[in-house]
Amino acid sequence: MGGGGTLISVYPDDLTFVFELDKPCYCNLKVVNNSECHVAFKVKTTSPRKYFVRPNASVVQPWDSCTITITLQAQKEYPPEMQSKDKFLIQSTKVAASTDMDEIPPDTFNKEGDKLIEEMKLRVVYTLPSGSSEDSGVTSSGSRSFRQANDDLSMLKNASLEEIQTIQRLKEERDNSLQQNQQMQRELDVLRRRRSRKGDAGFSLTFAAFAGIIGLLVGLLMSLIFSSPPTTA
Repeated sequence: MGGGGTLISVYPDDLTFVFELDKPCYCNLKVVNNSECHVAFKVKTTSPRKYFVRPNASVVQPWDSCTITITLQAQKEYPPEMQSKDKFLIQSTKVAASTDMDEIPPDTFNKEGDKLIEEMKLRVVYTLPSGSSEDSGVTSSGSRSFRQANDDLSMLKNASLEEIQTIQRLKEERDNSLQQNQQMQRELDVLRRRRSRKGDAGFSLTFAAFAGIIGLLVGLLMSLIFSSPPTTA
């Protein structure tokens, strides 16, 4: 789903971030030019120190699109009730085809005279990670992850900060246990391979020693034959 006006459309409607403590979170936003004109856009937010937007302004060619990457800086604590009050505003307007996307005039988005400045507001949504270390890409897995995130969010709405931190710690302990189990399995596999290689090496050494003894005996026999004095008639 997406929203938009006459000049541009934006996908998706909301900025959704998978929120994790002490980790940056990312969200991509697609801006589509719906017109046959060159359109400049600019992204603003109510929390500029909290988010990193690239590009925060650019020019989109007719019927073309542009992808914006928005980064939520690493946070030290969960927001109250996992709700965000942050907002984003995207302004857009027609510009000349010669406008440099890297040097948009500062007065481009000034509301002057009959200049058309379209504005779109986007809200920020936080979700919790599903707990899966890999994205399988399977629809059923995605549905389970979505339901799990909703269940976690519903639970956290009525939880205190201390309870949220406890839940996070338990999840981290679970993840650590899984990693330790995987590490132990890998070490067992390595030991099995080493034992197998040792068995092969022992057989090879025995065979080489046996072949060496045979070669030595053959060499000694040939030496005796060729070194024997010829018989005189």
